[in-house]
Amino acid sequence: MLAAVTAPVPFSTRLWLAWVAYFRILFDGAFAARVLAAREGNLQPLQTPPPERPRTPAPTPLPEGPDPTAALVLLGLLQREGRLVDFLKQDITTFGDAEVGAAARVVHEGCRRALHGHIEMVPVRSEPEGEPVTLEAGFDPTSAKLTGAVGGSAPYRGVLRHRGWRAEQVSLPRPVGTGDATILAPAEVEL
Repeated sequence: MLAAVTAPVPFSTRLWLAWVAYFRILFDGAFAARVLAAREGNLQPLQTPPPERPRTPAPTPLPEGPDPTAALVLLGLLQREGRLVDFLKQDITTFGDAEVGAAARVVHEGCRRALHGHIEMVPVRSEPEGEPVTLEAGFDPTSAKLTGAVGGSAPYRGVLRHRGWRAEQVSLPRPVGTGDATILAPAEVEL
């Protein structure tokens, strides 16, 4: 049943609600139909589903090997700020280029904000892209990738196609409590 609104909603709440509603409308056709009906004044009360038994799933055990917690925290940030996981999990093959472009712009903005807020990145190479470069013998193969007609031995002379990126500083938030690090975004339950 719909509740009566008694006070204006603060701007910050409206901004957050617009952000969440944008993606929900974009990727959930049934929700979009309800929003359209509400806009036209034809909103029907929600049918209350039967109550479900509460379930508390056990935390997913992390795989053996290097601790993936930091990577999961970063992926969680990209989901929270830019809805990256939602975007990547969505089948966009039926969407038009304009729809994909509009969604990508919003995802890009949020993910960019998350990266800039937690990782300071600098170019690996200082030369401008398109300039000739020489890689001397003993160069670090993790810092330069050879492409094209690769053969022979260093020194390699070529053209810089991408400057690369190196993380200068990383300040990811630490998980708190005993929460499940594999939960990238909690399920949202509307009441």
